[in-house]
Amino acid sequence: MSALASVLSILDLEQLEQNLFRGRSPADGWQRVYGGQVLGQALMAGARTVDPSRIAHSLHAYFLLGGDPKHPIIYEVEPTRDGGSFSTRRVKAIQHGRIMFVMGISFQEAEAGLDHATAMPDVPPPEDLASATELFAKLIDKLPKAMRAYWSQERPIDMRPVDLSRYMSREPREPRQQIWMKPNGTLPDDPLVHQGLLAYASDFTLLDTALIGHGKLLFDADMQLASLDHALWFHRPFRFDDWVLYSQDSPNASGARGFCRGSIYSRDGHLIASTVQEGLMRQRSA
Repeated sequence: MSALASVLSILDLEQLEQNLFRGRSPADGWQRVYGGQVLGQALMAGARTVDPSRIAHSLHAYFLLGGDPKHPIIYEVEPTRDGGSFSTRRVKAIQHGRIMFVMGISFQEAEAGLDHATAMPDVPPPEDLASATELFAKLIDKLPKAMRAYWSQERPIDMRPVDLSRYMSREPREPRQQIWMKPNGTLPDDPLVHQGLLAYASDFTLLDTALIGHGKLLFDADMQLASLDHALWFHRPFRFDDWVLYSQDSPNASGARGFCRGSIYSRDGHLIASTVQEGLMRQRSA
């Protein structure tokens, strides 16, 4: 099974009962469940309790406990409201008898309205850039054991940073980055799968953006990092089997927390989604 097929399979939840689903984790070498996995699975669980004509337009989540990748996650969906054009759902992720994650999701019937969006940044095309996998292959001996295992495997998402200079120098710089992303394979036509996979990918590099302002990297041994919350808005219909640009910045870090924002553009320049995340960014003493 390819890496992408593995991710798609974990997004296809097992239904146990009405409003109750079970998800599993891939064996990828991480000691904790990846946050984007829970975001994607919770979205899929909530959407399966809503009329298919209503599409998710926003989700707001809190990560409460680190997940155990060796055990399944139970997703309990509360049908909060079904109105004339909107539906809302509350999803709880439960593991070892404890709530590890909660998410609110809002769904809407498609309708026309006023339309505007900020322009996509002017950046080189993905074909002119090296992939993150190629980059980390050069750094593999410097990575912690778990990350060596992770980056030694086939990746489900091809990520191509626009600027690699932060990996060559530890000088603090403006906390901003742009990354092209595309699944390493084809996707089914179901729009929910494209939303679920984009939610999965949206957690990859967002908190990492805050580290740029301090000359730090994700795998630095003196940093303790964890997603605390995550919000995602879907603005327009899209397909995630072509390149999208993830433009990210971090306007604030304080109190051992980093605050980050992201705008996701289709290759032809349409703003398709926006993200916001605050994460633990604690520097351990030597």
